[in-house]
Amino acid sequence: MVPTPAPSMSTLRPSRSSNPPSPAARWLAAGLWLLAGLSASYWGLRWWGSPALVPVPQLAPERVGIEQEAVARALGEPSGSPAAPAEAAAPSRHQLLGVVRDAQGRGAALIASDGQPARPYRVGAALPDGLVLRELGPREALLGPDAGGSPQRLSLPAKP
Repeated sequence: MVPTPAPSMSTLRPSRSSNPPSPAARWLAAGLWLLAGLSASYWGLRWWGSPALVPVPQLAPERVGIEQEAVARALGEPSGSPAAPAEAAAPSRHQLLGVVRDAQGRGAALIASDGQPARPYRVGAALPDGLVLRELGPREALLGPDAGGSPQRLSLPAKP
């Protein structure tokens, strides 16, 4: 067997191509290096410069008073209207919980009957015991039998 000669240094070197890299390849490489640098900067700043979070004291909410007369004027109630004469109220099976009406008196009342959940009734609607919702005031509802008879006035409970 004949010994083979050792490869020379010129055969171990990779040959350089005579074609330079294209501009697109250079831009792609530059963009990738830029992204790598920005990522390293971001994580370095996060690790190095993260201050401790300081809790901010929470302020107590302010209590706002409501002027009922101003709200009534804003909703169309004429100012200085005389109060309805107080009537002796007989115990009623119905309780008025809310009134929604316009300036002409059209609207609905939220009425609970016999301890049942409240239901809305429009003006002219019949209640369970044969009474009809005749008209609405700012804080009251007038109930009465379908044909004449004495009306029954329900008022909203006084606010504390």
